[in-house]
Amino acid sequence: MDQILINLLNGLSSGLLLFMLSSGLTLIFSMMGVLNFAHASFYMLGAYFAYTLVGVIGFWPALLAAPLLVGLVGAGFERMALRRVHKFGHVPELLITFGLSYVVLELVQLVWGRTAVPFTPPPSLQGPAFTIVQHPLQGLSLALGEAPLALCSAAGAACSKFPLTRAFMMLVALGMLLALWLLLTRTRIGLVIQAALTHPEMVEALGHNVPRVLMLVFGSGCALAALAGVIGGFTFVTEPSMAVIVGSIIFVVVVVGGVGSLAGAFVGSILIGLLQTLPLTVDGSLITLLNSLGIAAGPQTFGYPILRLSLAQVAPILPYLLMVLILIFRPKGLLGTRED
Repeated sequence: MDQILINLLNGLSSGLLLFMLSSGLTLIFSMMGVLNFAHASFYMLGAYFAYTLVGVIGFWPALLAAPLLVGLVGAGFERMALRRVHKFGHVPELLITFGLSYVVLELVQLVWGRTAVPFTPPPSLQGPAFTIVQHPLQGLSLALGEAPLALCSAAGAACSKFPLTRAFMMLVALGMLLALWLLLTRTRIGLVIQAALTHPEMVEALGHNVPRVLMLVFGSGCALAALAGVIGGFTFVTEPSMAVIVGSIIFVVVVVGGVGSLAGAFVGSILIGLLQTLPLTVDGSLITLLNSLGIAAGPQTFGYPILRLSLAQVAPILPYLLMVLILIFRPKGLLGTRED
């Protein structure tokens, strides 16, 4: 039971990290109609920028400075390159962001090398946030930080630790969700951004510089991805392939939640995060699952070799299977409002 709870929390934390990534991508698409194929590259840049800045200004200043620097890079890219091809339609926009992802990858390998860098969390974020103790007589209990050794070494007791880095990741993601909601619904800047989405001519007639607003939105989306990269970098690993690892799953999140919907991005992120981790706790195959549902399955069943696979083995493909089903039965996503 304790391992199920830990995997549930791991799924929630992974989903919230995906939300930090997909929120920026959703913000850019809802404002500009651009699917930024280089979004995961800005995620990677955030991790590498923070790794470099930690040795100069310390961890906590780097946590803020790295996303700001990546946001400036994103805003400069929109101003110097993306804006120039915007008038030619969606295909040139996709191609230029796709090309940017390869440029960023080569630059990262050129500057920081092809292997992982030792980006570790500060001492204040090391160790467990809490420990779940499973005792045969006392049941489940929760101990903040490291549980006492005597408690974990008792006969029949089992201790499962939840890392402090993941807890910090969850807090930052929830804070980002609240900040975005307040920004878009309770501030003048948010009203201008939403108005520029639906009535750009009217916003420009009122004296607002719509191209500058779009540039700031693109830069802000890149900064959000970079913040996720900083946290994901020291929580997992900082290496050149980190953009490829999250690059495909982030688009699955956006499609499942609904393209252009921030609420859909949150729901889709949590759903995909849980779908990737919860099957790891199930000790059984697809045949076991079918038999438990009352469906007879055996060696003569069609697709028997696939059905013999355990749920843990098929967990990586479940998000993509869900995306296919969403595209078939609800193309606009769970909470999406537009189908383009």
